[in-house]
Amino acid sequence: MRPPRIPTIVSDLILTALSSLDGMEFSAMSSCPACGGMLQGHDSKKKQFAVLRELTGERVITVRVKRFRCRDCGILCYADEPFYPDTRMGSPIIDLFLSLSAIMPPSRAARVVDAMGIVVHRTTWRNYSGRSFAAEIPVMDIFGMRLPVCVVRLSEIAVRSGESGPAHPADIIAACGYPSRNRAANASMSDYR
Repeated sequence: MRPPRIPTIVSDLILTALSSLDGMEFSAMSSCPACGGMLQGHDSKKKQFAVLRELTGERVITVRVKRFRCRDCGILCYADEPFYPDTRMGSPIIDLFLSLSAIMPPSRAARVVDAMGIVVHRTTWRNYSGRSFAAEIPVMDIFGMRLPVCVVRLSEIAVRSGESGPAHPADIIAACGYPSRNRAANASMSDYR
């Protein structure tokens, strides 16, 4: 089976957006998501955001996320981050897969994501395809491809930061649609321990 044809400009846009996050640290959290209490810094954890296929091999994109301990209830929680709860890859990649699988079979959507240069194991897509991460993923058509708006916003931030210095983590979280804030909606204290 031939791999899907992806316009080079679309692949470059997505890979630039994802690679611009390499090494970024997310450390903002205002209050405990379980009880609203005061937080105390605990440590910082390195998390895999994406794996990109490049000419020289695979490149792992990682970010650092600060963890806090609540002074009131004692739970351990993560700062606002560009990850959906209980996932192991960045929310823009999941949004890309889900927006594509809304118009094509999930197996084809997985092949399209792979053809773009994003490495994800097939079983991961099976695990994520039946889940609902956001009420609705805003999309736009670019060069005949249906792409999530967050990917386009991230690429704009990457271009701007190349001109004016590193991007601010709050801008990244906003571009991704605040995915980690969904965790507080249905959270109980056992979710954070």
